[in-house]
Amino acid sequence: MAIANGYATLAEVKAALRLTDNVDDTLLEGAIEGASRRIDGYCGRWFYKTAPTAIKIYPFDYYNIPVQDIANTTVIVKVSTAGGTPTVYDQTWTQGTDYQLEPLDAGLNYRPYNRIVAIGGKTFPIQVTPNVAYCQVTAEWGWEAIPSDVRQACILLSIRGFARYNAALGIVGFNDMAIQVKAVDPDVRDMLNQYRLLAVA
Repeated sequence: MAIANGYATLAEVKAALRLTDNVDDTLLEGAIEGASRRIDGYCGRWFYKTAPTAIKIYPFDYYNIPVQDIANTTVIVKVSTAGGTPTVYDQTWTQGTDYQLEPLDAGLNYRPYNRIVAIGGKTFPIQVTPNVAYCQVTAEWGWEAIPSDVRQACILLSIRGFARYNAALGIVGFNDMAIQVKAVDPDVRDMLNQYRLLAVA
């Protein structure tokens, strides 16, 4: 099988396992993809980059649109000025003149953008009763590159997932000893905690 949006390659995981044959490649690829999606779930975000995709968005206020991670500055912001339920987004804003991506130091820190801010006297159109998505953002969503910590966490989780094929109940046997697999790998947790998005109730 081909790995879809994996955070480690088959070669990287096989190197970590010191494997040189191809016998278990399919199982390893499944473990890598499963580990990658588990990381997505734990962090509340994904670390691959999508194709340019348009989504409709409700502005937070007249000046701010919080967004899912945006990988780079290839962004198109449009608003609807027609009123009612938008069927077309007829006004395209210019980056750097009408809006800016924030945080401003995202590129310096190798992080994605997560907010669009209106500038230059512009304001986002808002209707709250009922809510209407007057804004449309087209972007490459996610991260431009996989962070090294995420890659290492994926390798460790992939190895763990692969090993579980021989320990379906979470018990690994060595001669006359048995070791129970812990629910959370503390090393993986420490690598990923800095990337978690914490929900606010």
